[in-house]
Amino acid sequence: QVQLVESGGGLVQPGGSLRLSCAASGFTFSINTMSWYRQDSGKERELVATISSGGNRNYADSVKGRFTISRDNAKNTVYLQMNSLKPDDTAVYYCKTRLRAADYWGQGIQVTVSS
Repeated sequence: QVQLVESGGGLVQPGGSLRLSCAASGFTFSINTMSWYRQDSGKERELVATISSGGNRNYADSVKGRFTISRDNAKNTVYLQMNSLKPDDTAVYYCKTRLRAADYWGQGIQVTVSS
């Protein structure tokens, strides 16, 4: 079955960096678009970044120039490098893919930006 497992979250000071990883299994990773979403308490889940099978990237305006999404098809893993982190980036971050009109989500991982 499809599994997405996030790792790499934690507590970081403003201006710091983190790299999230999402290990995928149960489907042909290399041909699927992969996305990162985030959700802070009391807010709607929002799209952060997307990378297509061909490597095309799209970002939310709020993270452009600070976050970079990438993928390693040999490792079935998608990454989110987050630099210049701000308190507003605090959220639970989710990895997502879509297969045959169904969305699959990871369990989410907490990122807290605070001094």
